[in-house]
Amino acid sequence: MKNNKFLVLANFAIILFGIFLYSCNSNTEYNDTPTTGSITISVDETFKTIAQSEIDVFEGIYNYASIKPSYNSEIDAFNLLIKDSVRLIISSRKLTAQEKEFFESKKFFPKEVKIATDAIAIIVNPENKDTLISVEMLKQILTGKVTNWKQLYSHSKFDDLKFVFDNPNSGTIRYMIDSVCKGEKLSDYLTALNNNSEVVDFVSKTKNAIGIIGVSWVSDRDDTTALSFLNKVKVMAVSKETKPTYENSFQPYQAYIATNQYPLKRDIYIINSEPRTGLASGFTSFVASERGQRIILKSGILPATQPIRIIKVNDDF
Repeated sequence: MKNNKFLVLANFAIILFGIFLYSCNSNTEYNDTPTTGSITISVDETFKTIAQSEIDVFEGIYNYASIKPSYNSEIDAFNLLIKDSVRLIISSRKLTAQEKEFFESKKFFPKEVKIATDAIAIIVNPENKDTLISVEMLKQILTGKVTNWKQLYSHSKFDDLKFVFDNPNSGTIRYMIDSVCKGEKLSDYLTALNNNSEVVDFVSKTKNAIGIIGVSWVSDRDDTTALSFLNKVKVMAVSKETKPTYENSFQPYQAYIATNQYPLKRDIYIINSEPRTGLASGFTSFVASERGQRIILKSGILPATQPIRIIKVNDDF
């Protein structure tokens, strides 16, 4: 009888200990709210300037919130999301069908929120006088059919063309393969660096170079980094027509992105796999709100919801 009484007490103690451990684990895992706590997120490095601006303002408003960004390639960002190392990423693509199936099998249902429309900027060295390029010419370079500046412009003072992009795993390269090359293989002649700032630095020092970067790195006129980058390189005007001219070529300005005249554009998404309404959800709501969208508008790219004004300037007087 004493043994049975001891077993009952022991089992009761184990149950109490189990409840204690569960509550500890729950508090450890879910200790944030939409405006308090600390989380790590992963951001495609192309969107670093936009993400950091949003984080700075969000943390300035909510003093008890801490968002720690990890700036990665697109592939790395999605890998971190799938491994549940982060529960929010910022990327230029949505989840694939296979990725959605994976999350659903784990009883997770990630939310995809479009926050902006971005553009890809084509940059050259300041000494290069040729600043017009067509989508078809860009495809010829990417697939290795063009490797010399004189193949593009017979009057060019440069010979070999050195093409650089930010990272072999970046969303920019995926966009170029899918939207420009239409699935054709990229040339081995191309060079991969580590990030957008390295592309700007390389092009600024290499007279015969051409590079691709996210336009937010050079579009915010109030950002000192963007202004310093603009002083180092030239941004090319891109045409949908086979032969680019000053009349049919456009630089990646906000208005030309909005009117679809600039051809190299893509959407930006927040993907949030948080199973509850915590800090990741709070940050997502903030970026999609009027205040968050105004930050994107100021950066020089196109917000998803905030309207923009397009003003036509008449020079005929």
